[in-house]
Formats: sequence, C-alpha cells, structure tokens
Amino acid sequence: MPDIKQAKVLILATDGFEETELTVPQAKLKEAGATVHVVAPKSREAKESIRGWDKTDWGKNVAVDRDLEEIDASAYDVLVLPGGQINPDKLRLEAKALEVIKGFLTSGKVVAAICHAPWLLIEAGAVKGRDVTSFSSIRTDVINAGGRWHDKAVVTDQGIITSRNPGDLDAFCAKIIEEVREGRHEPRQLAA
Repeated sequence: MPDIKQAKVLILATDGFEETELTVPQAKLKEAGATVHVVAPKSREAKESIRGWDKTDWGKNVAVDRDLEEIDASAYDVLVLPGGQINPDKLRLEAKALEVIKGFLTSGKVVAAICHAPWLLIEAGAVKGRDVTSFSSIRTDVINAGGRWHDKAVVTDQGIITSRNPGDLDAFCAKIIEEVREGRHEPRQLAA
C-alpha cells in the first residue's frame, strides 16, 4: 500500500484516552486522505462516543464509528493506539482488543502506539527485543518486557511506531504516513 489515500486506519480506544493523542492523528490522517474509523468496545449500554482525558480532567467526547466486536480487522491497514493512563489500562483487559492488536502485529501491518499505549504492545508480546519509546513513567515496564527504550520523539522497529507524549504528535503522524508508503512489513513474532 504505497499511498496513505488508499489506507484504512483503525484507531482503537475507550474512555480515558488522552484527547489529542486520538483527535490529532484522526484529523491528520483524514487530511492526508486516509479512511479513519474510531473503534471501541461496547459497554453495557450502547456506546456512541468515548470520553477523552485532557491533561488533568475529562475532556471531549469522540464519536465511535464501529464496535470492536463487530469489525473485520483484516479490512484495515493501520492500527493507531492512543495513550492516556486510563485507556490502555482498560483495553489491555479486553480479550478482543488484544486479539485485534496481535492480528495487526503478526500480519506485518503498521501499528502506532503513543504515550501509555505501549502497555498494549507489552501485553501483546510485541516489545521484547525491539526498539521502543513511551511516556517516561512506563519506561521501566518497557525495559522489563525486554524492550530497548529510547528517549526520542518517534522510534520505529519493523513498522511498529512508538512516541512519548502529545508533544510528539506531529512526528508520530508523519511517521505513520511514511510507514504506509513503505508498505507491509514481514510478519512479526510475538513473545509468549
């Protein structure tokens, strides 16, 4: 897939995502011509939107385009995982979310995780032996999972893109577009 205009992007999130870490990639990738869907697990009540976290308090709601249980993940080319402390911590307890993440990883598709979202990569077994960055407070988690942590705006290893925080969003989004241009990567092995 050499063109972002042909790409279908799945942004996987739930309540408590860091607001800009979802809304900025959503806007920039749409502006670049990609089809972008926000996907979330359903709660006990039908979920039409998820609530963001804006630095120190609840932020805006973002509309959900698809229910996690009903999507065909193979129809997407890119997976974006926004951070925030609450969102990835909740998602790593969702079996279907981990199944989707692992599917993207093992297929060689582009996977992009920012801030605390590398927790999801750890849970999926994708960090061991790879170059990764994250929000500084989970640096030890990344290292303990076998990752090689770097304090850089963007780190890419076999099409797995990681960034530290909202200040890195321009570089993060640019790297997603660049990786889509480079095409599919070899299937990745996950740690047990």
